[in-house]
Amino acid sequence: MPSDPRRIQPRKQPRQVRAELTRERILTAAAHVFAEHGYAAGTTNRIAERARISIGSLYQYFPNKDAILAELLIRHLDSGEESTGWQQRHELTGSLDEIVRALVHLVIEHHLDDPQLLRLLLEQAPRSQELLEKVGRYEKARIAFARDLFDRHPEVGVVDTATAAKLVVTTLELVVHQLVASREPVDIDRLENELVGMLTRYLRG
Repeated sequence: MPSDPRRIQPRKQPRQVRAELTRERILTAAAHVFAEHGYAAGTTNRIAERARISIGSLYQYFPNKDAILAELLIRHLDSGEESTGWQQRHELTGSLDEIVRALVHLVIEHHLDDPQLLRLLLEQAPRSQELLEKVGRYEKARIAFARDLFDRHPEVGVVDTATAAKLVVTTLELVVHQLVASREPVDIDRLENELVGMLTRYLRG
């Protein structure tokens, strides 16, 4: 069920450099506080203290910590689109193994910065209808890109590339999200190798 958009909507969109810097300080502080203390104990007072601003100043930008966490999730999604290279078709050349490894590596790298915060985002971040729609748009774009790539690559042997694209994109995102954010340590090199092997074997048909 989507969250009430009024509850997680930021109060103030910065128009000046100073205001944007303050907003960034709040978000950076919140990421550290949530990762260190968890969501329940990650109060707005702690966030304001970490950001070295008054609690009143924090509330000028965000009405509550739900809104802050929602904004962190949006930033995570946006940075993923910029860093994972799904749309950089001209750079994805070479053998099927090389292409799949490049995609797997980029997705894993995107999720390594702070596994504790990632787990919190996955488990507790509120979802507005706008955010759910953004996730849907990103997923459709990735699937369309993957299908086009599979249609053109001579090593791909699966017949139904539309379904293959959905399976690869969904598998890669879910597996990386769950394992990197797991409380149990993960061997990242082994995870990458196993994912590459699994996906390339499937795609060759």
